[in-house]
Amino acid sequence: MADLKYEEESFRIRGAIFEVYREMGCGFLEAVYQECLEKELGKQDIPFAAHRELALHYKGDRLEQTYKPDFICFERIIVELKAAKELAGEHRAQVHNYLKATGLELGLLVNFGHYPKVEIERIVK
Repeated sequence: MADLKYEEESFRIRGAIFEVYREMGCGFLEAVYQECLEKELGKQDIPFAAHRELALHYKGDRLEQTYKPDFICFERIIVELKAAKELAGEHRAQVHNYLKATGLELGLLVNFGHYPKVEIERIVK
């Protein structure tokens, strides 16, 4: 089996995610988990940018519309949060689109709404 892309970095991010879920559990809105994870990433010295605006292009022309992923960690990993009963295809498509827009290769799709444990899916471009 090949090595996982950005294994050490994603391990640290997952640790922060698990800590937020351990503390907060299931049932809050996505915005609550967003704020908690911001605090936890900071406490664990994980470099991140929250809601960084990403430019989109169509056939070389810049669009007025932009994307804002929840987090970009280590300048190389997209982290997208959800608080849904279950993850759906459109959630995965959103992360794929973020990867395409940024040229990054790894996304973590996180669902804090799942019970009894948080769901984390690795999406590789």
